[in-house]
Amino acid sequence: MFYKNRRLNTLAKNLRSNMTKQEKRLWYDCLKLSIHKFNRQFIIGNYIADFYCNSKQLVIEIDGGQHFEEKALTYDEERTKYFNSLGIRVVRYTNLDIDKRFNKVCEDILLILNGKK
Repeated sequence: MFYKNRRLNTLAKNLRSNMTKQEKRLWYDCLKLSIHKFNRQFIIGNYIADFYCNSKQLVIEIDGGQHFEEKALTYDEERTKYFNSLGIRVVRYTNLDIDKRFNKVCEDILLILNGKK
C-alpha cells in the first residue's frame, strides 16, 4: 500500500461530487461497468488521480484544456513520475477524446485492462 495524504479527503470528495461531463461519461458508461474495480478521485500520495484501478495498478486521467498550459504540463509530468515510481501506469485522454472518440477510448482501456496494450 502507499501513502495517502488525508488532508486531501475533502477535496477528493468534492471532486467526486462535481465531476466534469467527460469524467461522468467515462465513469457511468465505461469504468463503473468494468469487472475491474475503479475508484474515482483517488488519493495517491499528495495527488488525486481521476480514476484508479488497484488490481491493475492503473490510473486514468481525463485532461481538459488547462492541462496543456506550461505549468500544468510540468505538474502532470511530476504526478506521472510519482505514480510510475509506485509501479502505477498512467493513461491520459483528453476531453475531446471522450467527446469525439468515446468508443475508441473504452476499447483502448479494455485492451489495457486485458494486458493487450
